[in-house]
Amino acid sequence: MAKTANTQERKQVRPQTPATDKMPMTAKGLRLLIVGLVVIISGFILMIGGGSDNPEVFNYAMFDFRRLYAAPIVIIAGIIIEIVAIMGCRRSKE
Repeated sequence: MAKTANTQERKQVRPQTPATDKMPMTAKGLRLLIVGLVVIISGFILMIGGGSDNPEVFNYAMFDFRRLYAAPIVIIAGIIIEIVAIMGCRRSKE
């Protein structure tokens, strides 16, 4: 008898957690994730090219502004968008 009374006391002490049916990501967060992914991919697209068909001829097109400065900045901006989408503060409507 003492054993069953002890288990009943334990059940009463256990805190009740309310069941929530909210998603961890909101629709706005999912849209930001997709936008960040598109920005990162566009940064990599900006970075491609600049090669030469002839390996004995050096092509200086690989050192232009687009590949050295613009593309890395676009990629970093996409990563920042991803961080904001994941870690951004979400306001509750309560």
